[in-house]
Amino acid sequence: MKQTNGKVLIYTGGAHFLLGISPFAFGKQFLKFANKMFFKINEGLFEFPLLNGQMNYENFAAFWFVYFGLLLIPIGFLVDYIEKTTENVPHNFIWSYLIIVLIGVYMIPFSGMTFLMLPHAIYMLFQRNRLRAENKKLKRI
Repeated sequence: MKQTNGKVLIYTGGAHFLLGISPFAFGKQFLKFANKMFFKINEGLFEFPLLNGQMNYENFAAFWFVYFGLLLIPIGFLVDYIEKTTENVPHNFIWSYLIIVLIGVYMIPFSGMTFLMLPHAIYMLFQRNRLRAENKKLKRI
């Protein structure tokens, strides 16, 4: 069975990062971050509305969009390594991934979480279950 789950995560993370820094998405905010040498891109707790602060939602979204892409890349390499060595992804990881994706789908329904990552998480779950069933069959023989 061809293992591609890690590569899907790597490519998704890379696309997220590249789209995030492009002028079509958050390029303007990313240039502001770069001008500050990525140090102190917001005012932290002073922006918190409970402390009478005013959040800059565009900077907040830009940061998390790019940061999430960067986080997916090493996770993808880890999943790819696990798939190559053990030929399956641990059940706990798949369920954790699915829960995180479902939270993302709930929070931002019209996004890549819904159209790309949710089908991928469900596919990983079915793939894992199919692999377990095949292994049980082989053990019986």
